[in-house]
Amino acid sequence: MSDNHDKAEWVRAALDKHAGPLTRYAARITGDLDRARDVVQDTFLRLCGEERSRVDNHLAEWLFTVCRHRALDVVRKEHRVQPLDQTEVNAYPSREPGPATEAERRDACGHILRVLDMLPANQQEVIRLKFQDGLSYREISRITRLSVSNVGFLIHTGIKTLRQRLKAEFEVDVKTP
Repeated sequence: MSDNHDKAEWVRAALDKHAGPLTRYAARITGDLDRARDVVQDTFLRLCGEERSRVDNHLAEWLFTVCRHRALDVVRKEHRVQPLDQTEVNAYPSREPGPATEAERRDACGHILRVLDMLPANQQEVIRLKFQDGLSYREISRITRLSVSNVGFLIHTGIKTLRQRLKAEFEVDVKTP
């Protein structure tokens, strides 16, 4: 009974920590919040069937990989991808600072996110996994099945493009009275 209790606590802790980020990630892939929730639920059901010792030392990577594969299966099955609007993305706030700080951050980041949406899908995915979900290059590599060097190249190229576009827009704003 103790082993079952320990496993339930482990799954509950994983759910508390990763459900929000996984839902955001799945929603970006599926384009639908309800489908994303189903994908995340399925991901955690699969976690319940896994031996803790097999996934505990790389839990976040395992969860994001299973979530990604399940979300892509859903998209393939339904043959459609629709981007989320900002309201749906914000429906799952992180565990970071309070509403006032989040509002300031959202205002400051809103433009960057719009520019990020202009990047190719593969650059968007790796940049979001790195900076929004806090995954390492190796974890991203395993999730996306790209080489670590390709992940690094995509992140570098994407950030360089973001900087160039933001700098050009800032220079235009400064010159406008």
